[in-house]
Amino acid sequence: MTPTERQATYEAAVLAHWGAARDAAHDLGHLRRVWRNCQRIALDHPEADAEVLLAAAIFHDVVNLPKNHPDRAQASRLSAEFACTWLAQTDFPPEKLNAVAHAIAAHSFSAGIAPETLEARILQDADRLEALGALGIARMFSVAGAMGGALFDSGDPLAQNRPLDDRAFALDHLEVKLFPIVQTMQTAEGRRMAEEAAEWMASFRTRLLREIG
Repeated sequence: MTPTERQATYEAAVLAHWGAARDAAHDLGHLRRVWRNCQRIALDHPEADAEVLLAAAIFHDVVNLPKNHPDRAQASRLSAEFACTWLAQTDFPPEKLNAVAHAIAAHSFSAGIAPETLEARILQDADRLEALGALGIARMFSVAGAMGGALFDSGDPLAQNRPLDDRAFALDHLEVKLFPIVQTMQTAEGRRMAEEAAEWMASFRTRLLREIG
């Protein structure tokens, strides 16, 4: 089976598991972009296992719980379990299942698992890049809207005289979580891409503040 055929098979398994429950910020397009990010970062790391990366990238959000779900921190572990159970029933090399499971489990912010392998570091960077740049802005507002948050505090959009609260105001999420992502990147190419994307987000915020006065 070619890598393209494997990807299509993995995607079909994920879609079947999701059923009608879809998340605009974690859809099939997200999985494909994360895989492309993995491939781009891996150009600097030819020793990375592409077979592990492909499986981990496509299955990393197969169990996707809302941001405010009480079991949110377990989602990546549950995704890892699903992926390995499914892959074990195929011709996927059994000796690589632990590597796939670790990469998936460690990709998540909320899980708090340090990436210990090259593939885990690449996947974590590839996924976190999705939270930055123009796409990161779009996802930020989409998630905030789904959770009932406002776009920004019209009286104090930069939180100069109040505590930051990204559950109440989407724009606060830039300072609370998105800008700090740059410092968490695990690879040199991931860091470069993150810095470029964060710079764009800062310029977007400047333009937004100018428009809202």
